Amino acid sequence: METVADTATCAAQRRTTRPRADALRNRERIVTAAREMFVEFGPDVPLDEVARRAGVGNATLYRNFPDRAALIHEVVLAVTSRTTDRVEEAVAAESDPFAALSRFVHAAADERIGALCPMLSGGFDTDHPELLTERRRLEEAVEGLVERAMSAGRLRTDIAVGDVLVALSQLTRPLPGIACPDIDRFTHRHLQLFLDGLETPARSELPGSAATLEDLRAGR
Repeated sequence: METVADTATCAAQRRTTRPRADALRNRERIVTAAREMFVEFGPDVPLDEVARRAGVGNATLYRNFPDRAALIHEVVLAVTSRTTDRVEEAVAAESDPFAALSRFVHAAADERIGALCPMLSGGFDTDHPELLTERRRLEEAVEGLVERAMSAGRLRTDIAVGDVLVALSQLTRPLPGIACPDIDRFTHRHLQLFLDGLETPARSELPGSAATLEDLRAGR
């Protein structure tokens, strides 16, 4: 039988765990709001505006993220991780390897992966261990998609995973100074044109050489 002391202990435990759950929700809301506003206005958007959109006070934002660099770090980490999850979902949903690649490319656009590029400048630590781990996890997952589609004879053989990642980054990056409410519609149209160009048989000879992960990492 539960005693009064047991009841008091349980109540105390609930009081202890509830703020942690609330704090976690607040942190997630801040990251979500920051991701949206960085896409819309760039990484220099005022942090008090991020807090307002997240529905939290400035003190809550700064308690979780003491400065802009810490918030950008978390947003980049979250977007990269979520994009990798989209690879796994595409593989599970599509039996055709090229259809899985196509599904992933459109899903990555919805994750706003192209918006990461303006954030990775200045004093941002792109070599942080957490980010390196997530980036490599994403690269390896996309590399698996490309290899399966190529092995199935569905993907042209004169490209490499770097071509896919670079094109995805460029075609999903918001254009500065453009107020276009339907930009997503154009993004997905242009991504589909790109995907059509990846299918076999190849309709043209590509200039240059295929971009590998090693090329991207070396900055070539």
